[in-house]
Amino acid sequence: MADILELTSEQKLSADWLKAICLEAGAEDVGFVEISRPALDDQREDILNAFAGTKTLISFVMKMSRENIRTPKRSAANIEFHSTGDDVLHTARAITKKLESYGVRALYPAMGFPMEMDHFPAKTWIISHKPVAVAAGLGHMGIHRNVIHPKFGNFILLGTILIDKEVQTSSSPIDYNPCMECKLCVAACPVGAIGPDGHFDFAACYNHNYHEFMGGFTALTEKIADSKNAKDLRTKITDSESASWWQSLSFGANYKAAYCLSVCPAGEDVIGPYLESKSSFKKEILKPLIDKEENIYVVPGSDAHNHVIKRFKNKTPRLMKSHLRPTSVDGFIRSMPLVFNRHKSQGIDLVYHFDFTGKERLQATATIRNKTITVEEGLQGEADFTLQADSSAWLAFLRKDKSLPLLLLTRKLKTKGSIAYLKAFSRCFR
Repeated sequence: MADILELTSEQKLSADWLKAICLEAGAEDVGFVEISRPALDDQREDILNAFAGTKTLISFVMKMSRENIRTPKRSAANIEFHSTGDDVLHTARAITKKLESYGVRALYPAMGFPMEMDHFPAKTWIISHKPVAVAAGLGHMGIHRNVIHPKFGNFILLGTILIDKEVQTSSSPIDYNPCMECKLCVAACPVGAIGPDGHFDFAACYNHNYHEFMGGFTALTEKIADSKNAKDLRTKITDSESASWWQSLSFGANYKAAYCLSVCPAGEDVIGPYLESKSSFKKEILKPLIDKEENIYVVPGSDAHNHVIKRFKNKTPRLMKSHLRPTSVDGFIRSMPLVFNRHKSQGIDLVYHFDFTGKERLQATATIRNKTITVEEGLQGEADFTLQADSSAWLAFLRKDKSLPLLLLTRKLKTKGSIAYLKAFSRCFR
């Protein structure tokens, strides 16, 4: 092995040698992606900002215990998420140290947390592991937006390591998608985030499943600050919820669902019981999650709120403000597709122009049509409604620090078109 490693800066690493190092360190499958791969176009700059010498990305997977993830007892599921997450980091660190001993510079970003929170609520993660894993041949994304490994299914967590060497043979995506589109994830999701047609409601998933992460903590502190006394606070946060927050802060934040992972039958090691009896599989794994009595965190009047009421008799909607609160007009524009409630847009066919001035100068066009939204830079085409606003004033309005009538009166906000069109727009983003 030593003679393989007598490298100059121009030489490439053996893929077989590098894979052996990764597997010996604990990785359960691994692939390699060159930094120039088109699949990395949208995050290459972020990767190079983290480690300018990056020439190859090592992507690897660690298996999770399936039964821990499947149980309706979410404490057991969260133990497995956190434990496997620790395994990913320990494995990445072991690989990095081994490579450094051979003169290969390497950096391993976090699997999940910690993140670059000074960027919040914009992109806080250094690397998006899922597209790297797909490019590395470790699976494809299912309709639930999780990577499904061909052997291990979606019961995996992902790690990535950046290295300053090229690899003789890089990996290619697999030529099929293990996702069977069985729609069990659609049936299990308590907030209806996964549509039967493949649509994904990011905000619904984020607000519930990540209730005790990031923006949810801000919402908690604001509830405490707004309460008159302990008695008033108890009307807003139950003792059970307070205990759950304490547990998350003490032992690691808890996912509230992740049921899409629980019920997925794809993968060679996983699919057997589903093929033997689909009805038994649904009864044993899907039904307990559907029947579980639990709080579901939703924004009032949102698609997710309506889904809980219509679909789950044992689940209680707990009304909350969205955790996705923009702190810049650029963030407001970028978040539109993420917080869009498509069922609330039924019958809307309108084009909106946004022209922001002041501290942030930005123009954008949003088109709502056929229960979808598209957002483009600049003022494109003819608008049915135009909003021109001072950027700071608009953010104050979004935070509810300033009222719409006051902003119109002080000319911080100007509109052109029927005010009914603005109300229709607001309806789509509850």
